[in-house]
Amino acid sequence: MVFLGLAAMADPPRPEAAHAVAMFKRAHVRTVMITGDHRDTALAIARRLGIAEDGTQCISGAELDRLDDAALKERAETAAVFSRVSPDHKVRIVRALKENGSIVAMTGDGVNDAPSLKAADVGIAMGQTGTDVAKQAADMVLTDDNFATIVGAVEEGRRIYDNIQRAIKFLLGSNMSEVLSIFTATMLGFTILEPVHLLWINLLTDCFPALALGMERAEPNVMSRPPRSARESIFAHGVGFDCVYQGVMCAVLTLAAFFIGHHMEYGVWTLTNSPDGTTMAFLTLSMAEIFHSFNMRAHRASIFTLRTPNWTLVGAAAASLALTTLCIYVPFLADAFDFTAISAAEYAVAMGLAVLVIPVVELVKCVQRAVEKRAAHA
Repeated sequence: MVFLGLAAMADPPRPEAAHAVAMFKRAHVRTVMITGDHRDTALAIARRLGIAEDGTQCISGAELDRLDDAALKERAETAAVFSRVSPDHKVRIVRALKENGSIVAMTGDGVNDAPSLKAADVGIAMGQTGTDVAKQAADMVLTDDNFATIVGAVEEGRRIYDNIQRAIKFLLGSNMSEVLSIFTATMLGFTILEPVHLLWINLLTDCFPALALGMERAEPNVMSRPPRSARESIFAHGVGFDCVYQGVMCAVLTLAAFFIGHHMEYGVWTLTNSPDGTTMAFLTLSMAEIFHSFNMRAHRASIFTLRTPNWTLVGAAAASLALTTLCIYVPFLADAFDFTAISAAEYAVAMGLAVLVIPVVELVKCVQRAVEKRAAHA
């Protein structure tokens, strides 16, 4: 017999897998490899992908058998590779990670992966090579069997959550401004807005911008910030404070528009009903909410640093401006809403007050960024 050569088989990781792991590291998402391969094989692949650096981060199935649940919970904090594992080991690993406070997403394709997929917070099965049992046990199915697709899913999830938070903050701030305006006017003994005016504002200047904010693209830093806690309130990180001060700001501008309109109409400062004041207050509140919707495009960043426009929001703002103006100047609509055709100067004053929401919020954001930066350094 003559030795002619050696045949070998290799199962290399996909080219995009290393980039996906790097993206997860940037997003503060920890990647853990659980495999049935030999320890040396698993470590070699983990090093190529950037998951592990040395053998101390690898735990074999035999070592797992010697660890009780408490010891495994401690080791799971630093381990990056689990080799030669059985289906029972996978379930124990998932539970240990969850007990450490982690939100665990588990991938798998075989029948033996079903228990760990079920035990994880998010079970992810392979759509092409995955068994029916794995797919039924999972919460999500990857149709392309590509690990890198999970990165896109994480980014999209963060974008959706941000957009929900934007819409809630916008709607709460807007409605608070309406409530405060009506309450203050009632306490002072005059009518600033009628029910039909509030109905128009809620249906037009609140609804469409909120829907447009739901189509906002992800912020540039969406994949570089840590994941939020599952127990975190949607009003965390200053969102509740933003709703309050922004609602008060719009209410103050609305009241200012009423008083200025009343003075421009009668030439005196008194607490009484004023057709021009009501019309200007309506215009200011409507447009302040429209301009304020642009502030909501970024939580802390300046809107002037955003590179991509939200054309849906621009369209909603333009339509709202046109329809609100028509309500004031088209005779039969003005009569239906009890408006008066205000002068060009009054219209300009009302619009000028509405635009003030942008520089005021930009100034507050600047202060908030400075405070957060100082706190991070401290």
